[in-house]
Amino acid sequence: MSAPVTHTATAADGTTTAGSADVVERAREAAGRESWAEVYALLHAHDRHPSRALTADDLSVLADAAWWSGHVDESVTARLRAHAAFLAAGDHRGAGLASWWLHFEYRGLGRPAAASGWLHRARHHLADLPPCPEQCFLAWTDAEEAEQHGDRAAALAAAHRMTRLALRSGSPDLLALSRQAEAAVLLADGRRAQALALLDDAMCAVSAGELTGMFTGWLYCLALTQCMEAADLGRAVEWTNAAMEWCAPPWSGRSTTDAAAGPAAPPAPLPMTVPSGENPFRGVCRAHRVEVLDLLGAWELAEAEARLACREVPVDCLESAAAAYYAAGDVQRRQGRLDAAAVSYAHAHELGRIPQPGLALLRLAQGRADAAVAGVELALACQSDPRHDLLGRARLLAARTEVALAVRDVAGATEAAADLEALAADVPLLRAMADTAAGAVALASHGAALPPLRRALAGWLELRVPYEAAQVRMLLAAACRAAGDEEAARLELGAARAVFERLGAVPDARRAAALLSGGKRRRLPGGLTAREAEVLRLVASGGTNRDIAHALVISEHTVGRHLNNIFAKLGVGSRAAATAYAYAHDLV
Repeated sequence: MSAPVTHTATAADGTTTAGSADVVERAREAAGRESWAEVYALLHAHDRHPSRALTADDLSVLADAAWWSGHVDESVTARLRAHAAFLAAGDHRGAGLASWWLHFEYRGLGRPAAASGWLHRARHHLADLPPCPEQCFLAWTDAEEAEQHGDRAAALAAAHRMTRLALRSGSPDLLALSRQAEAAVLLADGRRAQALALLDDAMCAVSAGELTGMFTGWLYCLALTQCMEAADLGRAVEWTNAAMEWCAPPWSGRSTTDAAAGPAAPPAPLPMTVPSGENPFRGVCRAHRVEVLDLLGAWELAEAEARLACREVPVDCLESAAAAYYAAGDVQRRQGRLDAAAVSYAHAHELGRIPQPGLALLRLAQGRADAAVAGVELALACQSDPRHDLLGRARLLAARTEVALAVRDVAGATEAAADLEALAADVPLLRAMADTAAGAVALASHGAALPPLRRALAGWLELRVPYEAAQVRMLLAAACRAAGDEEAARLELGAARAVFERLGAVPDARRAAALLSGGKRRRLPGGLTAREAEVLRLVASGGTNRDIAHALVISEHTVGRHLNNIFAKLGVGSRAAATAYAYAHDLV
């Protein structure tokens, strides 16, 4: 938004006339409307004249406007001047709040030493004062720091102190933020029901429009992060949609769900600021939206939103761009665009995110099983507090199960699946992941795979997560075939193939099609059984008896017996002749 031009006159002694005061008054009025682009234009132009002094409060408003307008460095500079002005006036509450904001901004800019210094100053300014609203921010920081050190009792005490201060202040902003802070501690402590009740309370104030813009943006970002980490897909979907509606510029003329498809991979390098007047929370909220769209199977839209998120995130939120790149990599990997996925994962890594388990699954798809095993195991070992990000750990354990089964490490897969089972409890998303892993392990070890796989399919369908549901159908097809129910197997394969084709998951669609056609072929040539056809395919691919035994988890003696039966049925006397027969009858 463009600010109107104000003409001011300057007296002979260099002081400004009433026109200058009018500019500041208009800026204050615009700040009350949270029209930050207008505020920035007015105060920035006014402040360029040395003779036009701004008060400490006006400098704080300029700092806020600069931040909202994407001028992070100018925001810090204005905040430093505001602190000095508050200090000169003996206003320790104002100086303490300015110090805390400098701590917050320097931390976002990746300057921890400066952030620590300003936090110390904030404590110095506010510690000996009677209870005041500004102390809420210190209590919030105390809760976060105690949680990071694993002292949940101290974290909860700090959150309760924040709530008391917020209630005393009568501020809806501070009260909602204190609810969120307490919810974060309770979630980390495993008290899920209490935590989500508090979070819902805080989000009621957000959705009702009771909060100012900064606190609305904070709570959306914090709540979305917590919902994804806690694997609460339902809340994540609801609040992600609400967040993007709030973030949408009123002048855009289109819904946030109308993003058009574009190039395959998000572009690089990233811009360091957002355009003036836009909402700096947009890129952060959009990055969360990408994760949700990915799960819901809206892959084309997810990738388009990932590109937008990477353009929109401000310099102090680049971890959101990393999350968007990572989610784009997952989409590209499952669509078979392995080179594009490798680029996206590399961008995520450059921005500070460990791109696992996606990178491990990419390596597996590329045939680099050793790299896949090493990557996912290292990522599991590097989790400092697995309880902090339940969904992240669950995804690592699910990938560890898949990778272990791919390299025929049934014992390792069993251990990972058991860890996932212990983690899942009654959380629907985690429960579906745990049942999927348990069914896959049971199938590989010739156990009772159908019950856990059917539970997994029901879970994924209820959550409306199509890709994982289709993957479970593939496992169910294998279990049904092992049980001799060819018709059920074909139904599952057909349903899975349709989903894969709709999503654009090309490798999986081809695999489902091959298994469907393989089911037709098994009864045709030479009276071969399903197991004999599997052995013949492996012979035709050059496998030795030991290779075949390892691949099918049977003994070499059993492989030899199958080969004798194959030779007899097909009327051939050598592996070369059997291979020729396999190719001639389209068995390979």
